[in-house]
Amino acid sequence: MTTPDAECTIVDMSLAGWITLGTIAAAAVLLVTEWLRPDLTALLVVITLSISGVIAPEEALSGFSQSAVITILALFILSAGLEQTGVTRGIGRFLLRLTGDSERRLIAALTMSAALLSLIMNTIASAAMLLPAAMGIARQTKIRPSRLLMPLSFGALLGGTATLLTTANIVTSATLDHAGLQPFTLLDFLPVGLPLAICGVLLILILAPRLLPKRDVAGSIARLRGLPTELAQLYHLSEVTSEITVKRGSAMAGQTLRQAAWEQDLRLTVLGITHNGRLQFMANGDTEVAEGDTLIVKGVPDTERLYAFGLREREEGEIGEALASQDFPLVEVVIPPRSEWAGKTLRDIHLRERYQIQALAIWREGEIVLQDLANLPLRVGDAALLQGPSDKFSSLQRDPNVLILAEETEGRPSKKAPLAIAILLGSLALAAAGVLPLAIAALLGAVLMVLSGCIKMEEAYRAVDWRTIILIAGMLSLSVALQSTGTAAFLGGALVNMTSPLGSLGTAGFLLLASIALSLLLGGQAGAVIMAPIAIAAGSVVGADPRAMAMTVAIGCSLAFLTPLGHPANLLVLGPGGYKFRDYVRLGAPLTLLSILVALVGLHWFWGL
Repeated sequence: MTTPDAECTIVDMSLAGWITLGTIAAAAVLLVTEWLRPDLTALLVVITLSISGVIAPEEALSGFSQSAVITILALFILSAGLEQTGVTRGIGRFLLRLTGDSERRLIAALTMSAALLSLIMNTIASAAMLLPAAMGIARQTKIRPSRLLMPLSFGALLGGTATLLTTANIVTSATLDHAGLQPFTLLDFLPVGLPLAICGVLLILILAPRLLPKRDVAGSIARLRGLPTELAQLYHLSEVTSEITVKRGSAMAGQTLRQAAWEQDLRLTVLGITHNGRLQFMANGDTEVAEGDTLIVKGVPDTERLYAFGLREREEGEIGEALASQDFPLVEVVIPPRSEWAGKTLRDIHLRERYQIQALAIWREGEIVLQDLANLPLRVGDAALLQGPSDKFSSLQRDPNVLILAEETEGRPSKKAPLAIAILLGSLALAAAGVLPLAIAALLGAVLMVLSGCIKMEEAYRAVDWRTIILIAGMLSLSVALQSTGTAAFLGGALVNMTSPLGSLGTAGFLLLASIALSLLLGGQAGAVIMAPIAIAAGSVVGADPRAMAMTVAIGCSLAFLTPLGHPANLLVLGPGGYKFRDYVRLGAPLTLLSILVALVGLHWFWGL
């Protein structure tokens, strides 16, 4: 470990450097407040740096041609190939056979499975692939999802520290390459990341059973085996759902639903209608109401108004039994990261028109929303209770903007599942052996997924999160500006002056903490773009290996355990698990402290800090 004997000289920053810092500050505000979409913010960064003359236009656009972007794009397709061929269902069946109904064994299996999957694919993809399997397991074992899903998410984050395939690690490696240093190889993260992942998983196994909540929350449908009465009680549907009988002589009889204007006159939404003993859901405006019909409605009936229109509210029976049927099941879904539905209302999405499916309730941050769903902007992590024809959910399942939580673990992978696994492992083996660069090996694997029929070309295009691609490519121009204007050297020198009494390991510790904090605010991708050039410059000043300092930043950007907003994988399980922010802090705080300690020990032993 090298310790500077004297303080480092900090050179004055140029006007271009101050413009770069101002651009970073403005981008940070936009990313935190979400006043603009993140990808649009990234494009504004490119335009600002180019027009202001901080960097040349070709440098500002260079992020779109970097190998890091191609690698991430290819990984999206590779992950989709595994999902399309049913590898997820196979994992669910295997885990259930392996663990039985033991909660502790299931926590261990899901956490380790997520960590292992993160070694070979994108962190978000590994969590998303395992979530439906975890819900299927919860259904069969009657274990609350809140006991299983946070370990799954944290396991995916831990596994991502041990491989180059995590987005923040890829971005950091690209920054090294641009600085004229050797980029990371596929296995460079293993000596530090693997012990960190193992220690983190062990801590989760010890603390999770004690610290995780036991809640009947969104996602508990999975363990209720679809019993309609219990499901209706779970979502409190009885509070806003009723059965209305059309009496003889009713003013509503003989009119269609559109003519009778149920919503305008009675403030009730008709969910279904029973005519001559036959229950019809998703009745359209042309459905005629007859005397003696029973309607299932959503809203709070006004007894006096019902009487005035010749209607009567039924009190007997369980509303849940009327709401669910084999042909019109109740199904839970979650809004995943990168969903285009986020920020839109159900009315904007045209859910009912596109899929003939209606929303009955939304579970958000521990609260059930039952009223005015059509005008409620959706958020990532929201869980929604939907109902519609069973065949329509097959179409919805192919929509990448929503994740159905009721996937059966009994479903078998397709015959091409082994081929998809072989393609993924083969492409990674080529990269690990140095036969091909990672970007080319991943791109080869993605093309083979399409040529082999594991995934169609249209599905491959849909699998790519183009907003993430644009965000990373655009924000990489900030990395270029930080290095070319000398801003990274200025900030790196200031950092070394602050931490010089602690030596290079102390500098690494400060970088680790700053990377964790920045990733919790801006996300790991943006955090890596900003911190990697500073870390490389600090390493050069303090006399340590710049690649070791860059690795410190990359690992710190994955340790986002403290809030659900720190990483999309955490946000993915927020709604289905019914977690609150404090749940992440309870388990995330000790996990963060242990991860920092293990990471610094690994960086000291293997990288000489």
